[in-house]
Amino acid sequence: MNKKMTRKDAGNYKAKHSSDVKSDEKIALAVEKSTIEGKISCSDAEEITGTLSVTMQEVGVNLDLMGIQISRCQLGLFGYSPEKTIVKPARTVPAELERTIKSDLINNRLPCAAAWNIAEKFSLSRMEVSSACEALKIKVKPCQLGAF
Repeated sequence: MNKKMTRKDAGNYKAKHSSDVKSDEKIALAVEKSTIEGKISCSDAEEITGTLSVTMQEVGVNLDLMGIQISRCQLGLFGYSPEKTIVKPARTVPAELERTIKSDLINNRLPCAAAWNIAEKFSLSRMEVSSACEALKIKVKPCQLGAF
């Protein structure tokens, strides 16, 4: 059971989950090795999924249970200093890219996983897809790691 986080819950990521959700030892160990000052980058979290053959969601749950903050979102949406977000709207969005983004919307939002897939399909960086979404005023949600 995931609960919606509010500002007052910031830092208490464990509260998003029911008390019966437990940490996975092998994921926790890998996370500890990649954590610097209580944070792990999105790309390091992704690397753990490949190394351990687990899902981004599984890693995200473990991050929450361990109180680890995610930094440097690969879509540029959060975790950067001092701006927090670094993605900027694209000047133009090719029609085929726009159609593909819009066809993958769920509840008028583009899931992070879909953004990654679109980037691969079009041989774009993940940030370029996020930038296109910014230009189209489309929010990316949910995060594969559960950050938003």
